[in-house]
Amino acid sequence: MLKPLNIIFAGTPDFAAQHLAALINSPHNVVAVYCPPDKPAGRGKKLTACATKLLALENNLPIEQPVNFKELSSQQQLAQYNADVMVVVAYGLLLPEIILTTPHLGCINVHGSLLPKWRGAAPIQRSLEAGDPKTGVTIMQMDKGLDTGDMILTAECTIENNDTSASLYEKLAQLGPTALIDTLALMTTGTHKAITQNNALATYAHKLDKNEAEINWNLTADELDRKIRAYIPWPVAQFTFTDNSESNKQHRIRIWQASVKEMKVTQPAGSIISVDKEGIVVATAKGAICLEVLQLPNKKALPIKDILNGRADWFTVGAKINGTDTNSVVR
Repeated sequence: MLKPLNIIFAGTPDFAAQHLAALINSPHNVVAVYCPPDKPAGRGKKLTACATKLLALENNLPIEQPVNFKELSSQQQLAQYNADVMVVVAYGLLLPEIILTTPHLGCINVHGSLLPKWRGAAPIQRSLEAGDPKTGVTIMQMDKGLDTGDMILTAECTIENNDTSASLYEKLAQLGPTALIDTLALMTTGTHKAITQNNALATYAHKLDKNEAEINWNLTADELDRKIRAYIPWPVAQFTFTDNSESNKQHRIRIWQASVKEMKVTQPAGSIISVDKEGIVVATAKGAICLEVLQLPNKKALPIKDILNGRADWFTVGAKINGTDTNSVVR
C-alpha cells in the first residue's frame, strides 16, 4: 500500500458496522462517520443510536447525522473532511450528485448481491426467495442511479438449502469487509478497474412488506420453503388458523422452520396431511411442506413436539389451514 486513504464512512445497521470495524482495523484513516439521526425505539420510544454510531463512539470518531444532504451546510461540512473516498454501506439516505463527486475518488458502495441482479432495498431476501444458487457482494463506484454504478470487485458465496436471510446476512457480513479492504488497496495503487453493469440483466429487489408474510398454500412446496426462509428474521411467514372451539377463534401463527416433503399430494392445498412430533405436514399446490418450528400468538417459537403437548387438538389430520379472513378478529 502506497499511502493510507482518508475515508468518510456512511452506514446504519450492524451489517454496516462490521464494515466500519474492518476499516478501523486497517491502515486507512476514518476521518468521519455518517449515520441517520437517532430514532425512537422500544416501548418507551427512547432515542436510540444505530450500530454504526455506537461503534464510532467507542472509537472516538467524528460523527455526523444529517437528515439529508439538501442543505448547503451539510454539503460543505462533508467537503471539509477532505476525504479521498466515501464508503457507503446500508446507509439509507439518498446521496445527491454533489456528494458523490466531493471525495477525490468519489463514493463506493458495498451492495449485498451480485449486480446487476437484485438492485434495491432487499437483495438478500429476494435472492433467496427466487431460488438463486449463489449470491455475494459487489463493490461499486456510486452514481446517481439506484445501484447502477460501475463494479470494481465482487465476492461470491453459495446459497445452501437451509439458508435463511439471517444466515445469508452473516455470510455477506463476512465477505463484504474483506472485499472492501481489497478494493481500497486497488484504489490506493490506482490499479482498480470499474466494469459497467449490463442493464439488460438487471433485476429489482423490492422492499419487503408485511403483507407478503401471509402464506399462500396454492404455491408449491419449494416456493413456500424459500419464502419461509427468506422472511426470517422479518417479517416471518405466517398463517391464520381457526381452532375447533365453540367460538372458532382465529390465531396468527408464525413459521420459523419448515422443510419440503417430496410426496404426491391429493388433498386440497392447505390441508393437514399428517401430524407427529417431527412436524405438521401440509399439502401445497405441488408437494407438501413440514412445519417444524411455530410461534403461537404471544408465545415464543417452539418445536412442534412441544406445541402439540398443549395444542394437539388444534392440529388434526384433514383440518384446513386458512388464509387471512379480514372479517374476523385475529388473536
